[in-house]
Amino acid sequence: MALTTLSVENKLAHLKVILKQMGPTLVAFSGGVDSSFLLAVAAEVLRDQVVALMTLSSSTPPEDISQANSLAQARNVRFLTIQHNELAIPEYAANPTNRCYFCKNSLYEICRREADRLSLRSIVDGVNLDDLQDYRPGLRAAEEYGVIHPLVEAQFNKAEIRHGSRVLELMTWDKPASPCLSSRVPYGTPITAGMLAQIAQGESVLRALGLRELRVRHHGKSARIEIREGDLSKISSAGTIQTISEELKKLGFASVMLDLAGYRSGVFNEGLQKK
Repeated sequence: MALTTLSVENKLAHLKVILKQMGPTLVAFSGGVDSSFLLAVAAEVLRDQVVALMTLSSSTPPEDISQANSLAQARNVRFLTIQHNELAIPEYAANPTNRCYFCKNSLYEICRREADRLSLRSIVDGVNLDDLQDYRPGLRAAEEYGVIHPLVEAQFNKAEIRHGSRVLELMTWDKPASPCLSSRVPYGTPITAGMLAQIAQGESVLRALGLRELRVRHHGKSARIEIREGDLSKISSAGTIQTISEELKKLGFASVMLDLAGYRSGVFNEGLQKK
């Protein structure tokens, strides 16, 4: 889908109409690029009739929480944070290929409860056109709970959301994709809070070196690092390589590997049927 300023402006106007018609709305908010854009537009249109809800757990990237809070404050939006332990859901912790269904099912149950409590008519999320082309088992949970995808209705793809975010002067416009930390664990490997802590701390080590798009994939006793090919020069010195190895081994990894194929979002979804 081509990206033009005119098309983004037209779609933004359409999105505002869609949100206006929804009335009092709860936004399932992650602090990522898509839901941040949606929340900013909803705040402009609905003002005090919009509430943002974010669940906090060991699978939430720590930096997402502070960024989400900053955006909600800047847009004067009521921001609900609810502690939630997905690992208490046996089906989620077992990490099957449809793990995200159990996560979203639990999230939307919380959203429905809070929307009913606050007399909010609609529940929306940041799903966009590009998401419909990927393996997204959580979409079934959204359908079951009547969650609406306004960005899909307004025909926004990811590039257009980033462009619109920049127009709205959102700090998230160029934020790298930030899925839950469980996505760093291969399907079929049971997930624990300890593993998620290792991943979060390992990725913090890499960000401290100036890397932005990255993943620390958890393979039992081994950590597999993915970074953009253009960032290889940032870690090419022997001293930096040694520092990375030592710091990740302090976290409990016995070996640390660099994936020469580079950073790939959703690598464990490769080969799975799109749903």
